[in-house]
Amino acid sequence: MLVAFALVAQACGKAEGETTNAANGGSAAPANVPVVLNYGFIGTNKLNLPGSAEGWGLHKGIIQEELKKYGITEIKLTAFPNGPDQSESLISGRLDVGSLGDTPAMLARSTGAQTRLITQGSIESIGYLIGKKNGPTKLEDLKGKTIATQKGSFHHRYLAGLLKEKNITDVKIVHLLRVDSEAALARGEIDAMTTTGVYALKQVDQGYPLLDDATKHPDLIGSSATVVSEAYLKKFPDFPKAWNAARLKALEDLKTKPEEYYAFLAEVQGTTVDLVKRSTSINSIKDVPFTEEGIKLLEGTKKFLVEEKLAEKDFDLQQWILK
Repeated sequence: MLVAFALVAQACGKAEGETTNAANGGSAAPANVPVVLNYGFIGTNKLNLPGSAEGWGLHKGIIQEELKKYGITEIKLTAFPNGPDQSESLISGRLDVGSLGDTPAMLARSTGAQTRLITQGSIESIGYLIGKKNGPTKLEDLKGKTIATQKGSFHHRYLAGLLKEKNITDVKIVHLLRVDSEAALARGEIDAMTTTGVYALKQVDQGYPLLDDATKHPDLIGSSATVVSEAYLKKFPDFPKAWNAARLKALEDLKTKPEEYYAFLAEVQGTTVDLVKRSTSINSIKDVPFTEEGIKLLEGTKKFLVEEKLAEKDFDLQQWILK
């Protein structure tokens, strides 16, 4: 009886929010895996969900079910307007893991953020440069003009790379979030703005001139990045394996329901299924954490950020990537 009492007391003494056993058959799980996973993503919406395989998996409960096997019983989702804001939350410890653009993830790492890159789910992020109506119609018209972008984001990296490539230096760059840029462009307060995906196509359909897009500049194409804090990895070293397995299961499921997935994505992005299909392909979602092509993109982006002094300091990309 004394032994039994001691075992019960030991179990009750575990720190609140931690678990010792996985949910599937009682197999052993790391002793200090918190039962709550704090996950951040980019883009506020009424569903409070990201897109891609991660969003679908969370929407359908696939990721939740898979992570329960490791003792995680709740995933708290937090949306952010852009990558730098999410990085701050990850650095401060309010998040355990987050999905964002490669540029803000690398800029955070360059400041010494204790993170590791565990997934590069997409390598086809296309930036667009949209002009105001009755304004610039080509890149050369931007000299002396004002361009809005989300500084520190993939948008910013695309714009900086484009201006350098075209040797356009006499421009004023201001920081505005996408929704604020759209309003400012409509009022004629700015001359051009950066944007992506369905939002760019919608503006073009409304008569705004498309000045450029990253498909013309392969080196300026971006990618997505899922990063996890090193503090969380100490509690759950196998998290990258667990997360990527859950994400793959979600991807396999959405591939069997393409129309349902596109309808879900349209709701997330507050747009039409037609625009989603024109801007997003299921085939662009990678079924492996990393590809040779994706790593090459990261290398080029990091090199540019360091050379242009957008990054605070250089860092070893291979030590950041956790395969």
